This record gives sequence, C-alpha cells and structure tokens, in this order.
Amino acid sequence: MATDLVIEERPVDDPELARLLFAAFDELVSRYGAEGRSQVKDGARYLVVLDDDTAVACGAVQAFEADSEHPGDGEVKRMYVVPEARGRGLARVLLTCLEHVAKEAGHPVLRLATGHLQPEAISLYESSGYAHIEPWGKYVDQSGVRCFAKTL
Repeated sequence: MATDLVIEERPVDDPELARLLFAAFDELVSRYGAEGRSQVKDGARYLVVLDDDTAVACGAVQAFEADSEHPGDGEVKRMYVVPEARGRGLARVLLTCLEHVAKEAGHPVLRLATGHLQPEAISLYESSGYAHIEPWGKYVDQSGVRCFAKTL
C-alpha cells in the first residue's frame, strides 16, 4: 500500500481526472473494441486517488436512473487504476470511499456494471460484498455485461 495516499473529490473538468478517464476509455476499447461508453450524468461526484501527488486512480458515483423499483439508488462509474499502480489495493480503497460518498448522498443501494473481459473488476466487486443482479436499461441485451449491487 502506498505510504503517501490521498483521495480527494475533483471536478469533472480537472486535467488529472481527464487524463485518467481517457486512459480508462483506451483500455476499454483495447478489451472490447470501439463500443460506446455509458454516460456519466451531470452531478456525478468524482474521486481521484493520489499517490505521492500523482493521480493514479479514479471513480465516480451518480444517481441511478430513478424508477419505482429502485428509488434513490446510486451507481458507480469510471472505476480505473493505472496499470503501474495495480495490485496494491487502491481499487478496494477507492471503492470503499465511493460507497461512503454514496451513503452520504442518501443512496440505499449502490449498483454498477462491468464486463466479462474484466475479471479483476468482477473479483473486486464480488469480494467487496456486491451481489450479481439482472442487467438494466441498455445492458439488458448485452451478453458480456455483468451487473452488481450492494446495500449500503
């Protein structure tokens, strides 16, 4: 684990956050091809992990599309750790912080979607108490999508 680790909220137009989001999208394209990425809503709250003042990971929480079955739920978006910082537990620390942000915002449940070509993400979510759930919205007909939820 890093000795000088800081996790802070950043605005969507932050240049270090933008660099991480661009790298995350590049990695998704390399794994899945040029499929469109899902939208992050206005008002999403982004966290950035700094290791010795270098941005090495990011993630966001946004309100889930409200419907009668899931009022007030939150959704994790844009979880990413740069390759050279992986294997040190940063994603788990970041996920815990995102859960805290979601709970503070009043979200009773946190949902997320990932893909079958991301076994490390699936393992993280399963070992962090997330349960497999049925896909929703645009993910319903996408065979490679894996959806999860956790009650906070």
